[in-house]
Amino acid sequence: MDPEARSLRARLGAHASWANTLDPTSRTAKARAAANGRFERQAREKHPDATDEQIARVAEHLRKAHYSAMGLKSVMSRKAKAPKAA
Repeated sequence: MDPEARSLRARLGAHASWANTLDPTSRTAKARAAANGRFERQAREKHPDATDEQIARVAEHLRKAHYSAMGLKSVMSRKAKAPKAA
């Protein structure tokens, strides 16, 4: 199967799956909790004596930094794949 057909098939499956889900927030709750837990653990490792409020603030910044880094990698990847201008 070529990449375009595989992408279309995956998109079809995803839409069908989400069409069967009335409460998408509850469906993704475990994944969000796991990701947030990871950032909180990292914050506690960096600042073992911090208060819960401080840990929450640091964890939020770690989360934002993680997603910003992913966005930057995505931009760089698209630029590398883009046809070169003559």
